[in-house]
Amino acid sequence: MRPVAICASVFFCVVTQALAASSGVVPTAALPSAVTVIFDIKGHFAASALNEMRAEAGRIIGTSGIRLEWQDRNAAMGNVYSDLVVMTFKGSCSFDPAPPLYDETGPYATTRTANGEVQPFGEVDCDRVVNSVRMAMFGGDYTKADVLIGRALGRVVAHELVHMLTKSGMHAHEGVQKAALSGRQLISASLPLSAMDVDRLKQVRARQ
Repeated sequence: MRPVAICASVFFCVVTQALAASSGVVPTAALPSAVTVIFDIKGHFAASALNEMRAEAGRIIGTSGIRLEWQDRNAAMGNVYSDLVVMTFKGSCSFDPAPPLYDETGPYATTRTANGEVQPFGEVDCDRVVNSVRMAMFGGDYTKADVLIGRALGRVVAHELVHMLTKSGMHAHEGVQKAALSGRQLISASLPLSAMDVDRLKQVRARQ
């Protein structure tokens, strides 16, 4: 199965900043030891997939010394966060053994930009991620399908977080920050950051 592009940058109007501020979600340019990830779930998300997604993204980003703290968007309303990113999940983030046909082409996620600058807002296409995972599964994988989906989503989220935290669209030649990954890579035993990406995150953090 061919690799699928992880993300695509799309223009995002500056009105998003105003909407974020009005809901108490105030992004900044700083890269602290802890980053709050506000997650906004639009469709169904299996509990086991959600837990694994948070754990996997945390493990990957944690190798740079950054800790992720997670908040549901509804619970975050009215609160003010100085250092955060917002991730929206559209589609179904759960395994369906008999899904409708789905177009595999296109990115797993998008990172938004405004005036050429990477913003702390991303959107994950769960249907596309789940479809890629389903096509890569075999044998005993089906007994832990939602966990594998969570693992894949965690890697997609980690990929987007590197873009957001470094404010760069740069991709790596290896690891989770490659420009394109197959479904099998998304559910493999391990898919860490490359040494280059760990250094990039540490360097940005050191400049704050």
